[in-house]
Amino acid sequence: MALWAQTAFLLVNVITSAVRAKVERELSPECREFLYMATPPTGLEHDSLRFICQRYNKKPRYVTLYNTVDHIPVYSAYTFKRSEGEKCVDVPWMYEPQLSTVSDTDEMQPFPRGYMHMNFEDAQAVLEDYTDAVRYERGVLNPDEHQDDPDDKASTYTLTNVVPMVPDFSNRVWNKQEHVIRKRLNNYCRGTAYIVTGITTSGKMIRRENMNRIAVPTYLWSAYCCVDYDHNTPYNERFKFPSYAHYGLNEEENNEVMEISVPKLKEFLKKTTYVQQNFQIFVGDCVPAASSKTE
Repeated sequence: MALWAQTAFLLVNVITSAVRAKVERELSPECREFLYMATPPTGLEHDSLRFICQRYNKKPRYVTLYNTVDHIPVYSAYTFKRSEGEKCVDVPWMYEPQLSTVSDTDEMQPFPRGYMHMNFEDAQAVLEDYTDAVRYERGVLNPDEHQDDPDDKASTYTLTNVVPMVPDFSNRVWNKQEHVIRKRLNNYCRGTAYIVTGITTSGKMIRRENMNRIAVPTYLWSAYCCVDYDHNTPYNERFKFPSYAHYGLNEEENNEVMEISVPKLKEFLKKTTYVQQNFQIFVGDCVPAASSKTE
């Protein structure tokens, strides 16, 4: 009887592991490769937040920390892929099945026909949430121009990677800065560049059918970490390695991007959003131990 019970226990464990959700409170090891030192940002713990190991075409692509109450991502974390930046994919917008049903597939899926029911939209944004939001457009945190493989690009088109952005800010300011970062990392980062792009909110919401549906970001911010870089980089770019950051105000006016160090971004976010005192974007602010030696 004891042997039977032990066998049954092991069988249950195997089955549970096989169908374990990619939406979980603790990040699974396979998606930690997208994080510097395999460690997600700290100081952002809350009951409404879920890690999403963003999977597309049978592979993990990046990590998102998603707020199931505000229906937007807090951040997406990914590894930069050297590219020319062209958009070369045409895929429908997708959603995360396991935010609604944990036993569902662990891969993002195109929105199905007739999906409008509370079980589905309680935990995440749906296309209709953006239909009448005329002041905002869908802005991605992990942009396709920072990816090269078509499947990596396609995986960025999920609403779990999207926040409402003011068109003028998105098109004139934020996208331009994404180009700057792409060119900088293309030219001077020799190894893996880890990027975390996130938001802050202040309580403003997009409403649909008299319900608060989607939080509107006040600021967008982004930071990269590349410890293996070209030490002959010109000085005007050299001081932006191994890490640097930027943020911008998600409004029609006064929305220029500010470039700052990662520690300064960390202090800025502590003052402007709800993070704990141990908040940290990268382990040790992306300062490798070897950097203390004379170059």
